[in-house]
Amino acid sequence: MCFRLIAITTVLAVVPLFIVQATLLMNIQEKLWSERADSIEQHSSFLAGQIINLNYFAGKNIDVINNLILQLDSIYEGRVIVVDENFTVRKDSYSRINKKTVITPSLVACMNGFPPEGFYDEVYDMVEKVVAITDSDGVIRGAIIINASTRDLTDTYHSIRRMSTYVSMGFAVILILVATLIGRAFTKPFKNVAKSINRISEGYFDEEVHLKGYAEIETISDAFNAMLNRLKSLEDSRQEFVSNVSHELKTPITSIKVLADSLNTQADVPVELYREFMQDIVEEIDRENTIINDLLALVKMDKKAGDLNITNVNINEMLELILKRLKPVAAKRNIELVLESFRTVMADCDEVKLTLAFTNLVENAIKYNIAGGWVQVSLDADHKFFYVKVSDSGIGIPEEYQDKIFDRFYRVDKARSRETGGTGLGLAITKNIVLMHDGAIRVKSKEDEGTTFTVRIPLTVST
Repeated sequence: MCFRLIAITTVLAVVPLFIVQATLLMNIQEKLWSERADSIEQHSSFLAGQIINLNYFAGKNIDVINNLILQLDSIYEGRVIVVDENFTVRKDSYSRINKKTVITPSLVACMNGFPPEGFYDEVYDMVEKVVAITDSDGVIRGAIIINASTRDLTDTYHSIRRMSTYVSMGFAVILILVATLIGRAFTKPFKNVAKSINRISEGYFDEEVHLKGYAEIETISDAFNAMLNRLKSLEDSRQEFVSNVSHELKTPITSIKVLADSLNTQADVPVELYREFMQDIVEEIDRENTIINDLLALVKMDKKAGDLNITNVNINEMLELILKRLKPVAAKRNIELVLESFRTVMADCDEVKLTLAFTNLVENAIKYNIAGGWVQVSLDADHKFFYVKVSDSGIGIPEEYQDKIFDRFYRVDKARSRETGGTGLGLAITKNIVLMHDGAIRVKSKEDEGTTFTVRIPLTVST
């Protein structure tokens, strides 16, 4: 990871650096050649004006113009040729082709009023420029051919390029070193995370990670530690779950054994006592069966939402049926069941599983209520979710226990739960069903003032 980070940083930093260098060199080269071309144009135009003004082609002021030609030749370390309208060379600064005829494509174009662009000869490192000589009426009377050396420009350009290359390479080395340092500093904390993950994979949950540095790294550290704490909690919950399962399954069997041994050790057991003990044994067997069924249901709920049997369900009718079934149970303790529906709600869900979930909530509201109390179930919906609230006037849940009530086998008052026949799995099953429907459940309770469970379920469950 460190090498890849260094490579990416190097590419993103160094490549643009050399692209910028190449662009700047191109601009510098263009600027140098453009300025030289403008300079040649200005000097040539001045010479052309003097040739016309001093009647050079008429044989006047020849020495003056020749001196100007030689000066121009000296300035550009090249060659200056003056040609009249008949393509006859009137002056060659090299004195090789004086009074000879010269015809070139660029010269012909210039004589015809189409002065060509300057031509650069890479072999001799020179630029050729042809400038027309026109009189005051705009008539072309001849042309000036200048071959100017650009060796000084080339040397300047190469010097600038070498210097910029050295500077760019220096910056590149610095950037690579900085990228290496940053890469190592950035990846070092992740190596610690990798070590911690390896320890977790080996079953050790006792080591937290404390990373210092960038805010993002500290955020990752906090998130990792939160995940680690969650894993610790899950591991503790798993161990507690195994312990609770063993205890819950063993308790009825122990009771049955005690009752059976009592019957076997007594001679001539009265029929009444025999029936009482057998009734107790039946109740313990029923309790054992209830625990096993709840465990099987919970294991089934742990499967994916793909196991849902989705149909379009009238939630109002489903809740009415649940309350109708539980009314006799509530009537034994004179508890009033009330259903409040704000609108008709149709939802795509698993009717059997949701019925079980809401039944568990209403049953708990009845079991842990006061005699003569009330249980209110309300239904509402918006464009995306439907909401079911189950409120009661019961004993409430202490605040410190509210985040644990959905754990398997967790019971706030174990003695009271045993009296009411609870297994400690109902709320765990309910939460799993809600999560299978991509929903959410939360509780709000105050001790001795009642409890409210709020369930939110999407109107359409994705499968």
